[in-house]
Amino acid sequence: MSELSVFVDESGDFGEYSSHSPYYIITMIFHNQDKNIQPLIEKLEYELSNAGFNDQCIHVGPIIRKEESFTYMNIEERKSIFNKMFAFIRSADIQYKCFMIEKLHIEDEVEATGKLSKQIANFIKTHYQDFLDFDTVKVYYDNGQVQVTKILSSVFNTLLDHVQFRKVSPSDYRLFQAADLICSFKLLEMKFSRKSFSKSEMLFFNNYREFKKNYLKILKVKEYK
Repeated sequence: MSELSVFVDESGDFGEYSSHSPYYIITMIFHNQDKNIQPLIEKLEYELSNAGFNDQCIHVGPIIRKEESFTYMNIEERKSIFNKMFAFIRSADIQYKCFMIEKLHIEDEVEATGKLSKQIANFIKTHYQDFLDFDTVKVYYDNGQVQVTKILSSVFNTLLDHVQFRKVSPSDYRLFQAADLICSFKLLEMKFSRKSFSKSEMLFFNNYREFKKNYLKILKVKEYK
């Protein structure tokens, strides 16, 4: 039985536009289960364990802002963990796709969900045969935002009859955490392009040129066209 796993994460909220939350982003990571990435996961776990970071979630935002589990880590330690996760994503046989709206041009939640649903539906229709090639499509999401849960259920169930949904915790799967990283990168790309990056982001990446060269350009290779 062939299986396509789809790990979903989001960035932003469905509230009114604000300078602190100008975008809403949904990111999907696609993994063909026939492509074995277990050795890469084991390598990542080993490296994180050696760094004293055992069985914990890797969230990009807190790493950059020095929050949560990363509060007492210096920037070299945080960058080390970040780079281990980035190397895992770079090596893994996966693809990703981001769906985004700029809230400045959105009237309300109804319009926001409609536009995101349309983007995702158009993507599935464009790559319809790719999805049909699998016996099962499993969508993993933590049900963090009810609007996203409704969008995923509505679009996938409408277009595919071999889809299953799994509620997960972010700590359950490194690929779910990879979706968080890519989602964060899409937001950073938009912020950097508008020169609205924060002091903590500037400190972590130095400048947009280095961010683009060392991370963004490399990650773009994984984007599902």
